[in-house]
Amino acid sequence: MTQITARLTSGMAVTLSNGRHEWLADEPSDVGGSDTGPTPYELLLASLAACTCITISWYCQGKNLPLESVSATYDFSRIHIKDCEDCDDPGKGLIDRITSNVHIEGDFDEAQRKRLAQIAERCPVHKTLANGVTFEDNATFNT
Repeated sequence: MTQITARLTSGMAVTLSNGRHEWLADEPSDVGGSDTGPTPYELLLASLAACTCITISWYCQGKNLPLESVSATYDFSRIHIKDCEDCDDPGKGLIDRITSNVHIEGDFDEAQRKRLAQIAERCPVHKTLANGVTFEDNATFNT
């Protein structure tokens, strides 16, 4: 099981820990934060980008493929369904969209390129986001 602990430190700044490492999240100054770290959405995209690069690296190592480098850029946007040309049931509401650009360098044949493109979409974080998650939310209060 993976566990992250978050603790609000000041304003909107949050210290995050996995028990081995600590890092910060915050909001930009223009929305009331101090901009001391990436936003929660930036951390989400960073998790996806890191997982994509690691998954491609593992695959190439396992298959002895000549991976020279891999990088991934992810963008998050929220769009109105009525403005989405390829969405089912356009109407009211919003959808969240993540767009990727994965750049893989190495001497690959066409079949390997096709397979690596598939692998990029199969990292565990991508699969979790694409399949959705079930939340079990709990809140505790000191009295």
